[in-house]
Amino acid sequence: MARINVNPTRMELKKLKARLKTAQRGHKLLKDKTDEMVRRFSVLVRDTKRLRDEVEEEVVRVLKQFSLARGTMSDQEIALAFSMPCVSLSVDCVTVNVLNLEIPKLHLEEQRGEERYPYSFAEVTSEADLAVASAGQVVSRLLHLAEMEKATMMLADEIEKSKRRVNALEYVMIPDIEETIRYISQKLDENERAGLTRLMKVKSMLEERS
Repeated sequence: MARINVNPTRMELKKLKARLKTAQRGHKLLKDKTDEMVRRFSVLVRDTKRLRDEVEEEVVRVLKQFSLARGTMSDQEIALAFSMPCVSLSVDCVTVNVLNLEIPKLHLEEQRGEERYPYSFAEVTSEADLAVASAGQVVSRLLHLAEMEKATMMLADEIEKSKRRVNALEYVMIPDIEETIRYISQKLDENERAGLTRLMKVKSMLEERS
């Protein structure tokens, strides 16, 4: 603890007591916020891990299906079949406020042409059809996973900052203010006792003269 360098006056004592009350109230609010962020972070980490495991399995399955399709078609046929995509994707990013933290929210917009597949069914095998359909389904889940992982990282950083603020208030600022309040109170008490002693001395001297 370190005493704050202020004049030991009643005015400063009053200011410090008000400052201490504000710091204690801020500490409680900030600690409650940190606890809530930790709770949400735990839930988010669990959900993100579950989704990541599911998406990784889906990606592996899609890649296997494309490998099967490549095994039944030549490179030239593959290149020709997928050279003209019939779907265009765009991502719109907005932010949502979560505990005063701006979390990105991603929206996938899909624009399809008249044809469902970018090729004729007579040109490719059924494995390619299945691979294309599976890839289309996994894209949105990949985007959702990216959104959740970014939110997890941002929440982890905010929790770390919030914990540092809580610790600074709890172990530095509040103890320093309390120590300074004790010092000023003791100093004022000493001055009061000294003043009372002087008054008694003066009274005694006046009584002796009279």
